Amino acid sequence: MKKYAVIVAGGNGSRMNASIPKQYLLLKGKPVLYYTLDVFLRSYNDIHIILVLPKEYLAEGEKIINDFFDVNRIQVISGGETRFHSVQNGLQLIKDESIVFVHDGVRCLLSTELIHRCYETALKFGSAIPVIDSKDSVRILKDDTNETIDRSLVKLVQTPQTFQSSILLPAFNTTYKNSFTDEATVIEAFGEKITLVQGEENNIKITNPIDLIIAEKILETK
Repeated sequence: MKKYAVIVAGGNGSRMNASIPKQYLLLKGKPVLYYTLDVFLRSYNDIHIILVLPKEYLAEGEKIINDFFDVNRIQVISGGETRFHSVQNGLQLIKDESIVFVHDGVRCLLSTELIHRCYETALKFGSAIPVIDSKDSVRILKDDTNETIDRSLVKLVQTPQTFQSSILLPAFNTTYKNSFTDEATVIEAFGEKITLVQGEENNIKITNPIDLIIAEKILETK
């Protein structure tokens, strides 16, 4: 089965208080995006990456590819107005029956084991959504009140969200809705069920300045 990774890196770095998008910030001397691309390329020799970037930062992404990777394995395309539209743009380049990973470009610390787990699960069940348990107590707001819920029933969703192309491509042939917060919500709106797999605590999303410090410490332990 062919394999594609649609890596979406469209953030603008506003919460990082940075002059460049967070995917281009340096982490132990290399751009954050480098680590994301590297782990996917190491996961399978036959995987092809579709890298979705802001139009105004395409050149920076292409420089990372040229400096570190085999350019024949990575295709770059510009993103859209929202994450949904960016993923939609990337999926337009996929014509083959395949397994498709959709991953946040700034989740740069995932392992090849997680990628393999998602692949095998999606191959068998059609989808694979990595999740981890909530360590915190959780409360639900209801009108003017709030109430606690059993945190063992709460799962925190990660990426790569992974699907058979025969499910993912037609599901994204639709118009955007505000309820589409990730690929799983699009799949569910299409009428398909999703399958959860165990995610990883280290699979953090680089969003705030403290996350870069945490990521550096994680890399030092590997």
